[in-house]
Amino acid sequence: MTTIRLTMAQALLRYLDQQYISVDGVESKFVKGVIGIFGHGNVTGIGEALERSPGSLTYLQGKNEQGMVHTAAAYAKQKNRRQIYACTTSIGPGALNMITAAATATVNRIPVLLLPGDNFASREPDPVLQQLEVGSDYTVSATDPFKAVSKYWDRIVRPEQLMTAVTHAMRVLTDQAETGAVTLALPQDVQAEAYDYPEVFFTRRVHYLDRRPPVRAALERAAEQIARGRRPLLIAGGGVLYSEASAQLAAFAEAFGIPVAETQAGKSALPWDHLLNVGAIGVTGSLAANRLAREADIVIGVGTRFSDFTTSSRSAFQHPDVAFVNINLNGMDAAKLGGEAILADAREGLQALQSLLQQCGYRSGYEGSEIVELRQQWNAEVERLYGLGHEAGLAQTAAIGVINRTIAPSSVIVCAAGSLPGDLHRLWRSAEPKTYHMEYGFSCMGYEVSGALGSALAEPEREVYAMVGDGSYLMLHSELVTSLQEQRKITILLFNNNGFQCIHNLQREHGSDGFGNEFRYREADTGRLTGAYIPIDFAAHARSLGAKGYRVENAKQLEEALRDAQAETVTTLIEIPVVPGTNTGGYDSWWNVGVPEVSTAEKVVQAHGVMQEYRTKARLV
Repeated sequence: MTTIRLTMAQALLRYLDQQYISVDGVESKFVKGVIGIFGHGNVTGIGEALERSPGSLTYLQGKNEQGMVHTAAAYAKQKNRRQIYACTTSIGPGALNMITAAATATVNRIPVLLLPGDNFASREPDPVLQQLEVGSDYTVSATDPFKAVSKYWDRIVRPEQLMTAVTHAMRVLTDQAETGAVTLALPQDVQAEAYDYPEVFFTRRVHYLDRRPPVRAALERAAEQIARGRRPLLIAGGGVLYSEASAQLAAFAEAFGIPVAETQAGKSALPWDHLLNVGAIGVTGSLAANRLAREADIVIGVGTRFSDFTTSSRSAFQHPDVAFVNINLNGMDAAKLGGEAILADAREGLQALQSLLQQCGYRSGYEGSEIVELRQQWNAEVERLYGLGHEAGLAQTAAIGVINRTIAPSSVIVCAAGSLPGDLHRLWRSAEPKTYHMEYGFSCMGYEVSGALGSALAEPEREVYAMVGDGSYLMLHSELVTSLQEQRKITILLFNNNGFQCIHNLQREHGSDGFGNEFRYREADTGRLTGAYIPIDFAAHARSLGAKGYRVENAKQLEEALRDAQAETVTTLIEIPVVPGTNTGGYDSWWNVGVPEVSTAEKVVQAHGVMQEYRTKARLV
């Protein structure tokens, strides 16, 4: 057997450079490159190997370890999980900074490969700088916490272990049902150790993402269940987009006259003006979708994990005999709500189920104008909110309306946390698939700017907009600089409402007067953060980093700034002051957040009583 002597780090990169993926007969390179921040734990291992690598892996310099993993996850999400970046860090704090983003990727079923440095396997320098010492178990290091948030984890303590480890890593990264963060902890000494690797290890490897067809028996059980329903509802999740099944979803809905509601991950699966698209569902849903959900006797979930937001904490479906059919690659998701499981690719599952239902002549029982009227009522409500005026300034819903009408329909908007996800889920009108990029599995503050960069790297031909609140921007905006370095323009639309107003609203909705969530000065006489708002010039901050910066005060200025931003060639930030509390809410939905049973405030006790009443309407299974 012919061998080649390489360090473990060199071998790892050479292997990654030879990984390809095949979907529907089209092959493409699976690992685009590596995003990293170097320290003593990886600079002379992975760093040296990258510098001298003869392969085609692109290296991007991250500015924050969490941010760079968000960038990698957003890139993979926008690429429909068919191409990834690996992420490398030093040991200790550098590694641990990736934990939050690793969990974000895993919760959202997004493949990312994490390569944190680790303690010396030899233990010669002991403890090494930044080593986490656990006296009760000396094998534990700062990379062990990744076990909780990774779909696969391994520590390479000998260079030859790499061959087994990366085989399993690729298995998980290319598994559409069980993918997420994959962590290979790399002791800094082992990265530099050499081994005679077989040359066959580095031959081109193609991973085939074969579309999983449904089992006939499962289809028949599902069809029998659906045939008994007169008021069916389709729920489109992220799996529809990953499967590129928008056309099949539309065909299925049209064949049987079934309305389609969208989750956060599934939004844009159908254009907003499709006659059967009734909009967002759940806690952040439209009135049309939530009313149909309440009366639905059969719910067909396609590629959705049925989060509490989608199901309104299991209270959305009130029909006494409601049944569920779940088309999903993931067995755990397919089993939720006691549904009839069809373990299949979304496109394959929809096509096969449609064929079977057509054979038995199925048709929904909705009256001719019912769905049309619900859509009309909801579209009128969206128009009202888009045109909402406020004497104190620009309403958040009005700002969203200006943006939606001004930017190109092919533009990608990226968001994750705060009050914006709810408003965007309800109000944003997506015209094309993959233009609505919401991270709402983890709703991770700080994802937005990093995620926008990842989306722009994935689709450089599109305009990409980060929709972000001031609180989330302050938490993490470091990859703005990376976007400038890479000359990959993004536009940051910063909604400034002076704090964490989403949670402030949540407090007040449940009896609190609001505490600790606005960006205010501390008052000397009370000792509380109830003074004047802290003035922050976000546009000036962006300019100080090298980006373009605008600040607007009204709808006309916002439209002008958006048009100016379209002409800019570098990353641009538009600061949009909005009036706190001018976001949407309600629309026949409920979210169980837990309210104190005992409080000195009567309002809180009353809110607890309301919560208990809603709990009686929630499904237990």
